[in-house]
Amino acid sequence: MSHQRQLVQAAVGFRVKSGWAATVLLVGPLQSPHVLDRRLIDLSDPAVPETRQPYHAAMGRLEEDDARVTARLEVIQRVTNGSVTELLKDYRDTGCEVCGAALVVGSQIDPASIKNAHIRAHALEGRLFRTVLEDAVRSCGLPCSIVLERDAYSKATSALARSEANLKRAVSGLGRWLDGPWRADEKMSALAAWMALSLADAEGGSTGWGLKSRADTSQAAKP
Repeated sequence: MSHQRQLVQAAVGFRVKSGWAATVLLVGPLQSPHVLDRRLIDLSDPAVPETRQPYHAAMGRLEEDDARVTARLEVIQRVTNGSVTELLKDYRDTGCEVCGAALVVGSQIDPASIKNAHIRAHALEGRLFRTVLEDAVRSCGLPCSIVLERDAYSKATSALARSEANLKRAVSGLGRWLDGPWRADEKMSALAAWMALSLADAEGGSTGWGLKSRADTSQAAKP
C-alpha cells in the first residue's frame, strides 16, 4: 500500500485575526471528528510590529504613506505564505492528507464604504489578512471557503445536518481531551474545519455553504 493511501483525511479551519490566525486540524469520521492539532500562526512579523496593523499610523490614524504600506504588505505576504506552508507540511508529516480548508472572518464589509478613517483602517486590515491567507492556502492546492462568524452555525446546521444547539455542544466537546483552555477562536476554527471536511466528503471541496472567495468571484466574472 502506498504512503498516499495511508494518509488520514483531514481539514483545517482558521479564525482570521489581525496579524495572526487560530487554526484547528480536524480528522474524521465526519459524524464524530476529533481535533488532532491546534495552534496559532503568524500572518505578520512579530519583529516588525507595524505589520500587525499595516494600515494604522501613529495615534490610530489611517496610514497614508503608500511606501510604508507596500513594505508592510510584502512582509505580511511572505510571513503568511511561510506559516501556511510550514503548517501543512507539519500536518502531512504526521500522516494527514488535508483535503480542504475554511476561513472564519468577522466581516466582509467594503472598506471604501466606511467614512471614518480609523474604522476604515480596521476594515482594510480585515480584508487584507483574509485574502492573503486565502491566497496562501489556495497556492498549496487546497479548496478554501470563507464564512462570516455570525453566520457560521446557521451554515453548519445545513452542511452537517445537525441542530445549532447540537453543534454547539459537539464543538465544545471537541476540546474535552485537550490540554489547556478551549477558546472561542479555536471552537470557531474547529467548526469551520468540520464544514470543510463535510464538503470534501460529499462534494470534493465545493464552496457551496460559504461566502464567495476571491477565486470564486474572479471565475464568475469571466465571460
